[in-house]
Amino acid sequence: MAAAAKLVAAAKNIVVLTGAGISAESGIPTFRDAQTGFWAKYRPEDMASQTGYRANPTMVWRWYEYRRELVAKVEPNAGHYALAAFEKSHKSGTFTLVTQNVDGLHRRAGSADVLCLHGNLNTQSWLDTPKDCCHLDHAEAGDPPHCDRCGNLVRPAVVWFGEALPYRVLDAAQKASEACDLMLVVGTAGAVYPAAGLALLASRMRAKVIIVNTAPSELDDAADLIVRAPATVALPWILGAGQKSLPLTKYSETPS
Repeated sequence: MAAAAKLVAAAKNIVVLTGAGISAESGIPTFRDAQTGFWAKYRPEDMASQTGYRANPTMVWRWYEYRRELVAKVEPNAGHYALAAFEKSHKSGTFTLVTQNVDGLHRRAGSADVLCLHGNLNTQSWLDTPKDCCHLDHAEAGDPPHCDRCGNLVRPAVVWFGEALPYRVLDAAQKASEACDLMLVVGTAGAVYPAAGLALLASRMRAKVIIVNTAPSELDDAADLIVRAPATVALPWILGAGQKSLPLTKYSETPS
């Protein structure tokens, strides 16, 4: 991890891309983890599409309520806090935090400016283009809430299968990736695009790419350095915000 820390210390314009792995260390199941209890008979993919929501809005809404309850019970971890602290201390250039996660843990940890590629689980929008009568503050209560005049359904403000990422968020993430001299990729398998493409873009622009993940990822070939360690261990160490006395012998750091 010392080599990764040196690369971070030398960099001016830094982008961090986080995935489900960092939140899993807080106890949030990754999206494709097996569900438990009542939800075990449903595939998450079937609960995250406009088609699924229109077919069974009550079931899908309750599933998202269940996910919100899970998130509310956990806390940001040392990895989240290390990123928030680094954002405040990095004065020599730019720092951009991009996340694929919808749980809001980065903001709860104190990160002020987060580009949420896939939206936010704790905010809502309308399923169909809202009419003048549609106001989220006055939606009729229900499972799901809806407009009492036109019947438009409230939905979670997250990106579902088949939907485009929010243009302004993706554009900002791409521009930061093009301009950075270091990208830190944390806790992602690198299988979901266009998010994974940000690391490839940074690499093409000759930025250094460091991957922090406990398992191999599809982005490993683009990395200059791979740290096989949990985010809760690696980020405080690499970013200089934590205890340097953590036992590191069980983790590895290898050039790609």
